[in-house]
Amino acid sequence: MASRRKQMMQIAATYIGTVVGAGFATGREIVEFFTSYGSAGLIGIIISGLLFIFLGTRIMLVARKIGAHTYEDINRHMFGSRMASFVNIILFIMLFGVTSVMLSGTGAIFKEQLHLSFQIGIFLTLFLVYIVMQKGMKGILWTNSIVVPIMVLFSIVISISMLDDAGSRALIEQDDFIGQWKWLFSSFTYAAFNLTLATAILVPLSKEAEDDGVIKWGGLFGGLGLMFILLNSHFALYSVPRVLNYEIPIAEIIGQLGAVVHLLFLLVVYGEIFTTLIGNLFGLVGSLTRNFRASSNTLLLFIMLGSYLISQFGYSSLLHFLYPLFGMIGLVFLVMLAFKR
Repeated sequence: MASRRKQMMQIAATYIGTVVGAGFATGREIVEFFTSYGSAGLIGIIISGLLFIFLGTRIMLVARKIGAHTYEDINRHMFGSRMASFVNIILFIMLFGVTSVMLSGTGAIFKEQLHLSFQIGIFLTLFLVYIVMQKGMKGILWTNSIVVPIMVLFSIVISISMLDDAGSRALIEQDDFIGQWKWLFSSFTYAAFNLTLATAILVPLSKEAEDDGVIKWGGLFGGLGLMFILLNSHFALYSVPRVLNYEIPIAEIIGQLGAVVHLLFLLVVYGEIFTTLIGNLFGLVGSLTRNFRASSNTLLLFIMLGSYLISQFGYSSLLHFLYPLFGMIGLVFLVMLAFKR
């Protein structure tokens, strides 16, 4: 029983750790997709959370049933052999692009928050990534088991710190729902984008469960955890005046809580980026290993070099251009996943 419970929690933590990233941690992604729509964003988060629970679990169950090893196998099952080749290329580009964004995000933290070199942040991250990746899936499970509980705790601290400010605004305001449906489309786009990328780690993760029951509970707790963190962050950001004007909205809250909390915030943000980074790299290496006759270490170094080169374009520029584009592509994947028998 203890072993099953451990597997459930590891699946849930790895699911959460893979979905969150630079935009999530800084609050910018949450503002763009949810808080910018006022109280309608609250309903949007609930919809996204339910999609995370249902479709994230479905990805793992389907992967387990067909014996999938990488995201390429599940794409072949959903789209057919001919179409799957094209879809796999698109998904590879998406994973590679977001990996570059995550890497650039670590450099931005070192430069803007710690006033150190952008390159130091990136090279330190690449070094840590290489160490964790040598442990394979066990290293990823271990890293997420440490980072995700701290992330959840920190989310609660932020939410509690804003309780007094939040009291001045109603959680649901009818005017936010009148005459516009962009908030609803945004909730589906957000889930689609993240689920499409999470497939890279959810497929091999399904092999860590001893039966379908473990996957279902792990998917449920993972989806609920994502919904909980999103709701907490939205609740806090909803109370920040002119929240749309800030590049790192969460920093406006953290600035009120002192230097110690600010340092903890930086560690949490770095941890969130790092867990997404190793999840994406695991999926990319797994895909290339099946298509090229080279060692996984050689392929890992090749991808790390490519990500480093792309990361030099800068965090904000990459995120602004790539994320909306990938969200639209992800919607196609989400529809296929929901309705494929």
